[in-house]
Amino acid sequence: MASVSLSPYVDLLRLPGVLRLVLVALVARVPHAASGVVVTLHVVLTLDKGYGQAGVVVAAVTIGSAIGAPWRGRRVDTLGLRRALVPSVVVESAVWVVAPFLGYEALVVAAFVAGLFLVPVFSVVRQSLGVLVPPAQQRTGFALDSVGTELTFMLAPVVGVLVATQLSTTVALVSVGVSTVAAGALLIWFDPPTRTSQVHARAAAAASVDAEGAVPLATPVPAGPVPGASVVRVVTPALMVVLAAAVAVSFVLNATDVSIVAALESWDRESSVGWVIALWAGGSVVGGLAYGAGRRAVHPLVLVLVLALLTLPAAIAGTPLLLAAAVVLAGVPCAPALSSITAALVRLAPEERRGEVMGWQGTAMTVGAAVGAPLCGWFIDRHGAGAGFLTASVLGVVLAGGGLLVLRLSRDRSLRSATGTAPDAVDEAPVAVDARG
Repeated sequence: MASVSLSPYVDLLRLPGVLRLVLVALVARVPHAASGVVVTLHVVLTLDKGYGQAGVVVAAVTIGSAIGAPWRGRRVDTLGLRRALVPSVVVESAVWVVAPFLGYEALVVAAFVAGLFLVPVFSVVRQSLGVLVPPAQQRTGFALDSVGTELTFMLAPVVGVLVATQLSTTVALVSVGVSTVAAGALLIWFDPPTRTSQVHARAAAAASVDAEGAVPLATPVPAGPVPGASVVRVVTPALMVVLAAAVAVSFVLNATDVSIVAALESWDRESSVGWVIALWAGGSVVGGLAYGAGRRAVHPLVLVLVLALLTLPAAIAGTPLLLAAAVVLAGVPCAPALSSITAALVRLAPEERRGEVMGWQGTAMTVGAAVGAPLCGWFIDRHGAGAGFLTASVLGVVLAGGGLLVLRLSRDRSLRSATGTAPDAVDEAPVAVDARG
């Protein structure tokens, strides 16, 4: 098998602003990546509640985020990044600093508010990559973004657990609040562009600077309201197909997460959960790097279908070692699927509504997570951990395969109406299906 060239990533990181954005994203995502496990440990260890009650608090954050993500994205579109971020930074950081001193019921409410105002690091970074990176390199850019996300979620929870167990959950929660301020301040200072006009203005400013000095890192260029932006048509069938892919991939990933824990608990190997999930994420990192360095884009639904099929071997893994091998395989399509979804949404969304669409992506992922984990948990309780992996695989195949069929039929009808004839083939292979529908 030929080795994967990393030269596309070298070329990508040479683009103005991209390396800084990638580094800022790695740091700014840490609070969100660590908050889930820290909240769980606080509820269980400090408040002396059960894991089910801890799950309610985490779910409150998730529901708040699902509701707030499109709204926050729209605020970025209309007000500009800096003005839109300030309320999120203030409210979310205040919640996590106060959270250690709240009772359980108040913590649930506070967690919902934190989710509602969650600093939109993920959507802002993707939105900025969409304007900093030329279309020909966006697949590589979003693949690198997905790999960076995997790395953050591999490391941040470990740090959160160490602080919570070695010091206290109070210190850990306050640290999440403080780091949220730091992450928001970093984004506000860097002010990554979310509009092409900002990129052009900053390039013009850089070109006008003489030998006296360089342009500041974040030359302020406003991204205020766009006239007529509210009437731009953004919800299209093609967009809905890609959002459906986001729901499907989130369903499979969250169901797999629950199934890994259940399988290891059934073998009395709870202590292995961390490294098995790290192997799963490691497979995703390898897959993401390979996909981003490749030459061919693949439709998101095809990648979700591959993800669902490669999750199936985990259902028959009879030992921890076999499970470890199976989850590495299952992890390989994760980052490619996520990056393909983002790249498709960027192509489909008008730039003046892109923040809102990135928010809808977050909502779609939340819906998939909200359905995937409980549904697979129900099957696991009745039929064992293997049934969780099987459910994730089968329903993932149904969702992705059904979406591809709908897309194919829709394209056929469009071609018939345009030409008056039935096409012999829409594409030579499913992977060539155009994300624009």
